[in-house]
Amino acid sequence: MPYCSQCGNQVRELDAYCNKCGARQPVAVPGGFQAATKAVSDRASCVLCYIPLVGWVAAIIVLAAARFRQNRIVRFHAFQALYLFVTWLVVDRVIGPVLHIAILRPLAHSSFWLPGLGVAGIVNMLELAIVIVAIVMMFRVSENEITRLPLLGDLAEKSL
Repeated sequence: MPYCSQCGNQVRELDAYCNKCGARQPVAVPGGFQAATKAVSDRASCVLCYIPLVGWVAAIIVLAAARFRQNRIVRFHAFQALYLFVTWLVVDRVIGPVLHIAILRPLAHSSFWLPGLGVAGIVNMLELAIVIVAIVMMFRVSENEITRLPLLGDLAEKSL
């Protein structure tokens, strides 16, 4: 039986409040985090890591789970997917604004205009390419292929 976190009175496991002092008790989820990771196969864990724009959450869960501590393949894909997401962030939050400042501001004061896609189009094309790579990786991982992306695969290998 657990005890109250405030006064030390004995409480039942699922009590939200102490009967003596009324303090809110930390509630543990039955099974918890580790039980949730046992329900997902290794292959599905790898695929979830590559879901575009939200796979980073699954990658962090995979890296934090004790179940995958010794599984180098799943951890490799989790790291590689995280690095792919960071690449997307760099393109979206760093390269886009830098290109905008470096190219569009000087052009605003001249009669020259940028033909074609423009800076926003270039950044969108780079982001689309990263999303396509993530989708391709989802298919490759689902077929148990180990694909190392250039540079990101090396970083993932070193992170293991």
